[in-house]
Amino acid sequence: MDSKPQLVLDLAGVLITNLSSSFWQELASYAGTPFPVLIEQLSGIRKDLWTGSMTEEQFWIWMQTQYPNMDKMYAYELLEKTTELLPAMHRLERWSKQAELHLLSNHCQEWIQPILPLIQPYCKSITISNQVGYCKPNIEIYELVQSHLARDVRIIYVDDQAKNLKPAAELGWETLLADEQHQWIAEIDEWLTDQR
Repeated sequence: MDSKPQLVLDLAGVLITNLSSSFWQELASYAGTPFPVLIEQLSGIRKDLWTGSMTEEQFWIWMQTQYPNMDKMYAYELLEKTTELLPAMHRLERWSKQAELHLLSNHCQEWIQPILPLIQPYCKSITISNQVGYCKPNIEIYELVQSHLARDVRIIYVDDQAKNLKPAAELGWETLLADEQHQWIAEIDEWLTDQR
């Protein structure tokens, strides 16, 4: 086996913080609506947004139709302010020397554009749900990622949501749940050391 092992990473909850409740609470307050109402309405369109059926521009039109006070630029500033890098982000360079890295994320590419330059130099492939028309946990998005992976080598997938690990396991990938204390990082370090 000449190929390196394959390390597939989720983005939000693994390399950066998830869209936080404080982001949505502040956005709801700015829009002049109760937080639970905003969350309920967003849950109705989430899949369309994550799969790209609803473009990011259509999302903002929808938001401004629902909430005329909504300002897209304010939301972007708030998003930037509330998104933090997690400790694993600082491991990418080292991990990329030991494995081929791949990113698999349910997200809007437009929302993570400022983060991508930090990741791209280390990743062999980047799959973002709203760009490919599928979202986790649908098996199709995992199969798409698999088409970028080296064959006949070990593959491990890290995600912070257990429901997203099942399809990866069905494809024969090893899986690891990212915990909030980031102890999973040491497990990946050990897994990579075992591959030598």
